[in-house]
Amino acid sequence: METISLNADGEEKGSTGPQRIEMERWISCAPFERLLHLRIVEAVDGRATLTMPFLADFAQGSGLLHGGTLVSLADTSVVMAIKSLLPEGTHFATVSMDVKFLYPVKQGTVTARALAARREGRSIEGRAILYNEEERIVLEFTSHFKIARDRQI
Repeated sequence: METISLNADGEEKGSTGPQRIEMERWISCAPFERLLHLRIVEAVDGRATLTMPFLADFAQGSGLLHGGTLVSLADTSVVMAIKSLLPEGTHFATVSMDVKFLYPVKQGTVTARALAARREGRSIEGRAILYNEEERIVLEFTSHFKIARDRQI
């Protein structure tokens, strides 16, 4: 497997995969999350708060924030909440999600507040609510994660 290298502008140098990503810390943003300018405000005790700015590159055709960026923020916020509970190096992945888009985002910064809600064996349920700058709920997110049996993926 190849380790990903980034140049000074944060652009990838190397092949199309497979990639080996080395994170700065257990709770930190991966390359895709940095691409979205996600910022981890807090991740502790099964809860996490993350933010993401609405940049022009994130707009869909009518000028609203693309739904996929909102889902990425929600999913990543739950991941950080889960990471705050699990031992470093634990492998887990999203296996399902339910998303309710409630209000369009036209500008500003979106805040995600997430919770690792329930764990049964290797399954973890997570929830996130995303807010616009006026604290209006723009998205509700529920997801299920599975912890890998093996430490090596």
